[in-house]
Amino acid sequence: MSHLLDRHTLGAISLKNRVVMAPMTRARNADCVAGPHNATYYGQRAGAGLIVTEGTPVSPNGQGYAFVPGIWSDEQVAGWRGVTDRVHEQSGRIFAQLWHVGRLSHTSLQPNRQQPVSASEIPADGAMTFAFDDNGTLGFLPVTPPRALTVDEIAGVTADFADAGKNADTAGFDGVEIHGANGYLFEQFFNPNSNVRTDHYGGSIENRSRFALETVDQLIDLLGDSTRVGIRLSPFSQSFNMQPYDEAEETYLYLGQELATRNLAYVHINDQFPDGNRIVSKDFLARFRTAYPGTIILAGGLDQQLAENYVAEGLIDLAAFGQPFISNPDLPERFRNDWALAVPDRDTFYGGGLEGYIDYPDYNQALVAPADA
Repeated sequence: MSHLLDRHTLGAISLKNRVVMAPMTRARNADCVAGPHNATYYGQRAGAGLIVTEGTPVSPNGQGYAFVPGIWSDEQVAGWRGVTDRVHEQSGRIFAQLWHVGRLSHTSLQPNRQQPVSASEIPADGAMTFAFDDNGTLGFLPVTPPRALTVDEIAGVTADFADAGKNADTAGFDGVEIHGANGYLFEQFFNPNSNVRTDHYGGSIENRSRFALETVDQLIDLLGDSTRVGIRLSPFSQSFNMQPYDEAEETYLYLGQELATRNLAYVHINDQFPDGNRIVSKDFLARFRTAYPGTIILAGGLDQQLAENYVAEGLIDLAAFGQPFISNPDLPERFRNDWALAVPDRDTFYGGGLEGYIDYPDYNQALVAPADA
């Protein structure tokens, strides 16, 4: 029986525990380049068995949030190298999450203020993003309606992911995670409500899955090791106006079967946890485990006990935590010692400076802080 604080082998690397720091957009980079403050932030949390970075756009066209560090330029690669060096100095492991938001962008974030792109010309009604208004003021704004990618452009996006994978390798990452979840570009292709294409990227589960699987294959070919590639999926997601559809479970079980043939590092399942209710059930996890017998990460609304239960039952191998890692940089040690968890300040989740980013103390620092004051 496995436990949350046991070691786990992920391809050629050994993880010191099964606690994963989930990817979280923090919007702390006005120049879109990772800097020393990012190195400090991730280094503080290197006690995680695995860190998955914030979503990292693979191209300027893939950007959907202001102040997010990308990975398409040499300067960005050098910035991320400072992050991976810091994490490795702390004996940590870190994957870069490669990201294209698709229709969930705003003209103020796109090159030449162009339209965002998606599977089809169907807008994400009611969705908001972190962008600039006509006066240059930063805030949450409605996303801009998209245009449909051409077939040639789809191949270009896959090439952007491959280039980003090469950049991540140069930057010293242990691997990469394709962001195929949360209503972003690949999920816009999976869902027949946002993908009404009539070519070989639409019209069936196999066709709607093609773009993501082609991208997985290119990254495997480029990195030369399938166990350095993971993917994040969010079955039954309704984020950003993703509408439910009858073939959802069949779609994700098909993806699981296809991904199982590729010997990936992992599949990272994100339970969107709407209104405090789980939408990824234990029954679904058991069926997905049958389809995909490799390493499975689960994120979304977990606490330590639920994560322990799921790991012990063999439903998942690793458990990812988001917000608890913001305010508890030493989260695995808090789990190990049954120490109380600090509550994060939601007002500092996005944007701003170092406050609410790198100033959360670990448990022992918090104990001695009053005496030093």
